[in-house]
Amino acid sequence: MNLLALDTSTDTLSIAVQRGDAVWEHSGPGGPQTSTELIPAILALMAQAGLEFAELQAIVFGRGPGSFTGLRTACSVAQGLAFAARVPVLPMDSLLAVAEQARVQYGCTDLIAVIDARMNEVYHAAYHWADGRWNDIGEQSGDFGLCAPEALQLPPGTVVAGNALAAYGERLAPQASHLAALPTAAAMLRLAPALLAADRALPADQALPRYIRDKVAQTTAEREAAKAAAALALATPTPEANPPAP
Repeated sequence: MNLLALDTSTDTLSIAVQRGDAVWEHSGPGGPQTSTELIPAILALMAQAGLEFAELQAIVFGRGPGSFTGLRTACSVAQGLAFAARVPVLPMDSLLAVAEQARVQYGCTDLIAVIDARMNEVYHAAYHWADGRWNDIGEQSGDFGLCAPEALQLPPGTVVAGNALAAYGERLAPQASHLAALPTAAAMLRLAPALLAADRALPADQALPRYIRDKVAQTTAEREAAKAAAALALATPTPEANPPAP
């Protein structure tokens, strides 16, 4: 199977190309550098694999949840390449890719996958591996969550895999066992055959991100309204509890 996979949902850029049974990988800094480094890195990896884009069965991309800018970048690049090569896209949940990476790296079969959502929150989802597949392969997973790190209450010994511990430390499930794992493109390649068999591939124009949070920050108008409300509250005299009799 010939596949290109890319994930830019975190601060790490991950790309992998599969040609038959051989896999080529690239990993580097993401974030602000993604927009300038992603396409050159993809072209270099495709050249190493000796593949043309038209020879791909699909372009796999991390649809989120994750960095808003990163998800939009992944979607737009996957869409553009798929349009040009006339191949389908395969959206991949980033938290599922975290679970798969933890399974291969540490042997986990039951875990909570987490990704730092910034703004003092984490994205999270529970996964169970059985019969050679994760519990939601080929299905629309509806149990993704978003909460403050302190709000992720888990039984002692629960395995938490992801990248949020470095950001939140003891605030994140201190009784749990923590493992560092990222949604790698190589993990996405391992998941792709089952998703393709479940007819999860889509036309290029349907390459869309998966957002769990409605927005990343307050708008300018919302910030100004909040400031005005706070200033008004400070300027308004507080009524006396027992006003003097006339």
